[in-house]
Amino acid sequence: MVKIKDITDALEMFAPLPLQDDFDNAGLQIGLTDAEVTGVLLCLDVTEAVVEEAIASGCNLIVSHHPVIFKPLKRITGGNYVERCVMKALANGISIYSAHTNIDNAPAGVNYRIADILGLQNVRILVPKEDSLLKLAVFVPLSHADAVREALFAAGCGKIGNYGSCSYNLNGFGTFKAEEGCNPYCGSVGELHREDEVRIETIMPSYIKNRVIRALLDAHPYEEPAYDIYQLKNSWGSVGAGVIGELPEERDELEFLSFVKEKFAVGCVRHTPLLGRKIKTVALCGGAGGSFAPAAMAAGADVYITGEARYHDLFSYAGKMTVAVIGHYESEQYTMDIFADIVQGKYPGVKVMKTAVKTNPVCYL
Repeated sequence: MVKIKDITDALEMFAPLPLQDDFDNAGLQIGLTDAEVTGVLLCLDVTEAVVEEAIASGCNLIVSHHPVIFKPLKRITGGNYVERCVMKALANGISIYSAHTNIDNAPAGVNYRIADILGLQNVRILVPKEDSLLKLAVFVPLSHADAVREALFAAGCGKIGNYGSCSYNLNGFGTFKAEEGCNPYCGSVGELHREDEVRIETIMPSYIKNRVIRALLDAHPYEEPAYDIYQLKNSWGSVGAGVIGELPEERDELEFLSFVKEKFAVGCVRHTPLLGRKIKTVALCGGAGGSFAPAAMAAGADVYITGEARYHDLFSYAGKMTVAVIGHYESEQYTMDIFADIVQGKYPGVKVMKTAVKTNPVCYL
């Protein structure tokens, strides 16, 4: 029996909630997670029509990209579509879960999917997350070094880019004197003991700190292990906003924008004045990513593609870099494919549907 909690756990394994930006409200929006899932309906936006579609199709879980509850609700009276969606979902036993900026920022997340559709190579994060990494240093007797290292790696430590199980190890010796009441792994109470040890250093995301400490204490033989945790100032190159990559070969500027328009079924591509040069390096960020255009220009992008950009900001890029605005919905529409891959890959027997409702509030004449 697959529960709603199983589905949300799978989504959070791919895109942990701590990866979301501070302003966001990703995660469980409405409902209970212990119920057996009868079907999953995927969408970008939760509207009344989407909730009605879930009811009609027998799906008791809606997974959306944009949170239906983004700002705190002071009352639920049906005064707007958000309140009506909440009321309708609760009345019909439907849970709603949203993965928003956490799946934007995640490795292989939304922007990587867009890059894949455009055929980009050598794809990397455009604006890496800052102040999100910790270094752990722990002192372990040589006899248990392998076991402690493996426990730390299993808990999520040691990932640097596409490399795993990364650590630095320095042999030395430690000293200690066990006092009355202690139960030392080695040495005797009241005597100064010297033990050959290894200092193991490894890296971890800050949000798994508690899990790592539990794994360390379980695997370490000492009654009171000695360890240090340091806040790192390194950028986290695997996680962050937007991506940048290269096309396999240069393309004509106008031809490339036409290609983007076709691939994303865009009603209108808004762009800065064309520069008359070939396109090779492409940066992009789905959704409201206009604020990352300076990073794209600094990284040497020939073109920056996003869903939304402010009018006055576009003046800054004229004559320097082409900026193409393709629409918020259009830029993120393939998020549903990521949701489907996650759920069907983990639970192939669960009914998964993509909404047939076009939730884009923007139409083109």
